[in-house]
Amino acid sequence: MSTSGLKAIAPVPTAADFLDIVLSKTQRKTPTVIHKNFKISRIRNFYMRKVKFTQDTFDEKLGAILTEFPLLDDLHPFLSSLMNVLYDKNHYKLALGQLRTARHLIDQVAKDYVRLLKFGDSLYRCKQLKRAALGRMATIMRRQKDPLAYLEQVRQHISRLPAIDPNTRTLLICGYPNVGKSSFINKVTRADVDVQPYAFTTKSLFIGHLDYKYLRWQVIDTPGILDHPLEEMNTIEMQSITALAHLKSCILYFMDLSEQCGYTVEAQCKLFHSIKPLFSGKPTVLVINKVDVKRLEDLEPETRALVQEIIDSEGVQHIQVSCYSEEGVMDLKNRACDALLAHRVENKMKGSRINSIANRIHVAQPKPRDDVVRAPFIPEAVKEKKQYDKNDPERRRLAKDVELEEGGPGVYNINLKANYLLADPEWKQDIIPEIMDGKNVADFIDPDIAEKLEALEREEEKLMEEGFYDSDENIFDSDDEREAQALKIANIHRLKSQMTKKSMKNSAKLPRTAGLRTLSELTTELSKAGLDPSRIEERAVILAKLHGAKRKRQADEDGMDVDDDNDGEEGEDSWMDVDDGEGGTGRQKKVKTNSGDIVFKGKREPRTNRQLSGMRDEAQASKAVKLRNLGQRPRNQLAKAGESDRSIRTKMPKHLFAGKRKGGKTQRR
Repeated sequence: MSTSGLKAIAPVPTAADFLDIVLSKTQRKTPTVIHKNFKISRIRNFYMRKVKFTQDTFDEKLGAILTEFPLLDDLHPFLSSLMNVLYDKNHYKLALGQLRTARHLIDQVAKDYVRLLKFGDSLYRCKQLKRAALGRMATIMRRQKDPLAYLEQVRQHISRLPAIDPNTRTLLICGYPNVGKSSFINKVTRADVDVQPYAFTTKSLFIGHLDYKYLRWQVIDTPGILDHPLEEMNTIEMQSITALAHLKSCILYFMDLSEQCGYTVEAQCKLFHSIKPLFSGKPTVLVINKVDVKRLEDLEPETRALVQEIIDSEGVQHIQVSCYSEEGVMDLKNRACDALLAHRVENKMKGSRINSIANRIHVAQPKPRDDVVRAPFIPEAVKEKKQYDKNDPERRRLAKDVELEEGGPGVYNINLKANYLLADPEWKQDIIPEIMDGKNVADFIDPDIAEKLEALEREEEKLMEEGFYDSDENIFDSDDEREAQALKIANIHRLKSQMTKKSMKNSAKLPRTAGLRTLSELTTELSKAGLDPSRIEERAVILAKLHGAKRKRQADEDGMDVDDDNDGEEGEDSWMDVDDGEGGTGRQKKVKTNSGDIVFKGKREPRTNRQLSGMRDEAQASKAVKLRNLGQRPRNQLAKAGESDRSIRTKMPKHLFAGKRKGGKTQRR
């Protein structure tokens, strides 16, 4: 991403403008007419809509700002460092963080007040809640005055930054102030950099473009660097250090041997050595400028030795130029571009990833455990293996040869079973077992299934010979009756299949006419079905005896006779209504005791009437009902269900139902 990608940022309004934009949009885009006689739900929705719309507009505007401003962690290291130098990374992150927090707070305020508005009971209450919500949102935004102003300044500055692409071919010019860097960039590019005879004329990065070998190149002019510690450098110098550290470029280090720049040759050499670590892995050219004033050969031996030490450094070329007389300027441009091209090609051929991987690979060398020679074993088949030749008559047959012999593509069908590895080769052509319900049928086949089936068939034949399956219903006098029975069964099956799941779902499990069966009926039916009911009869007899003994024991405890013959046959004459003398009555059963007396047993109704609970008597209860109805009368006259219901005074307004309107006053409308 180049710095041109940072320019598409919309202007950031001030806090006051922000509020005007949002509140005026809320006023324009939402309804504005409300009346106290409207339904309360309509009033609530009117004001809830206002609050929600305001919150959405704040969210949208703040979200746009937060999205458009780049995150430093997502940028190229050069752009990230440049923004840190120019705008202070911590200040920048803090401003964006404050806006993010403001957006969250506004969302919370809106959520809280919408919840309160749902319970607003009047137009006045709802209106005050809406005002409070918008007021709190406005207060939150007014507190963001400083972050918004700071971000607007950053946006304006970003728009003025040069469009530097960190990944393209780059020539980077550096050196002491006033050594002729800007003069060179003005000569080789179309850039127009201010040139003055004093230090720090260039206060920021300038960029120019040139064409070489039909390729586009960017030339970056950096502010001059003074030789002092990094923490003492100002913002202007730190821009140069950032560019040197992060841009993959060809470095042009300018020196002025005439010392007209105001700095000695010794100081310039010292600066080169101090920033040399930033040149590692980059082609470097030492440019000796202003040769029209003083050349390298004219230097004193001590000073010449200092410069020669730089020239002799590994990977450093040198060239003498004069931007005033344009001597060697084009030659410098060509050599610098060629050096960078060669360096980029070399890096691509070498591959940076291979080195990082090769450092982590360890090749283990086996150590001999004794003196025995163990020569490598190569199978004979591999030694005798020869290259396939389709013209060789003794070549091995391929599947393609078989295909051509069998009729070619579209006719030949490959036999996939030919290479199966089975215990018996004869099994290859067997039919593969079917898969049913996701399971292989062969997994459930019993090895002795054939013998078991034969045994079952023999048993079935024996039962048929003995007449086990014969019954009155299955004996037919003629073939016609047999056909009729078969047709009847087929019709039943057809009707069953037509019944839908829905009708079956709600159907009774037993017919409603089916009653309880006696033991004799049950044993008869079981015998007809060919089952033995003897065990059920024995169980029923035992249960009946146990039940009789239990009832007799209970009767003895109560001192009563129980007539077993009439047990369970409860006639109407054995029950009667009895008054217990306490206001409670019950339907009770007559029971004869051992002494011959008749007593009543059974459940009784509640002693008191619940409708009279809390009342002295029925007269007082009826009076209470009359008073209740009297109190309800005013609301009934207003057609209200209760105190909270809204009254409808005029059900049929006259002007709507009276027909044609006469000429006259219409004030009542």
